[in-house]
Amino acid sequence: MPRLQARSFAASGDLRAFPNGQTSVLQLDETVVGYGVYEPGWRWSTDMPGLAGSATCQLHHGGYAISGQLHVLTDSGEELDIHGHALYEIPPGHDAWVVGDEQFVTLDWSSARGWAKLVHEGSGDEVVVTVVFTDIVESTAALHRLGDEAWRERMATHHARMREQLNVFRGREVKTTGDGLLAVFDRPIRAVQCAAAMAVAARSLELPIRVGVHTGEVELSGNDARGLAIHTAARVMALGGADDVMVSATTRDLLEGSAVALEDAGEHELKGLPGVRRVYRLNR
Repeated sequence: MPRLQARSFAASGDLRAFPNGQTSVLQLDETVVGYGVYEPGWRWSTDMPGLAGSATCQLHHGGYAISGQLHVLTDSGEELDIHGHALYEIPPGHDAWVVGDEQFVTLDWSSARGWAKLVHEGSGDEVVVTVVFTDIVESTAALHRLGDEAWRERMATHHARMREQLNVFRGREVKTTGDGLLAVFDRPIRAVQCAAAMAVAARSLELPIRVGVHTGEVELSGNDARGLAIHTAARVMALGGADDVMVSATTRDLLEGSAVALEDAGEHELKGLPGVRRVYRLNR
């Protein structure tokens, strides 16, 4: 359903760097837009084949040129200069390069999802991360207790506190999920430590959360993450109550030798997932 919303590239864009340029990707529901900055000297056929695996760009672009100049040469021999303040469309199969000494700055909405996947860590492959899912416990009751305006203010503070902990433990926010956050970490120990700190911070706001932690392969694309590991983390989280940090057996095994203390929370059938899984709870 359409809703009133706005997001800032500066504040929450998913920044991806590539040779001689960078793009920041934002998603509003199903709409994905990329804000690209291409430095003087950038050229697809020079800078990008190693990432894309193709001599020319095979993405379909549609967007708005903010400033600078880009020259496009299609595989069929057509040429076009795109200047600032112009709408443009570029078909798949083309080379392109920045003209002059000014950056080419653009908003692109046709290829943003594909471009973000292309430049993610040099490839579109899945990566192994530790996923952290948070959810406010009994949020509907809290909304009724606080009222709409106070609830919005409390939620803004809640998200700010959660992001503070992500910064401390080097987590990466993927997106908000209604009353919670989805984030990924490069190390399981940081993920669990951050989850514990998040639970304490949320309790101080009288908005207790439950947290699910699981390690597995995910595909990071724009401001979203896909893969079975995401669903598993959500199902593990759902087993918890207020202030609980629930940890999958996969993550628990990777924490062996650390100072993290976990208690056995039993075996569970996780909705939509095969088999029975053992789950652990972080000792408070």
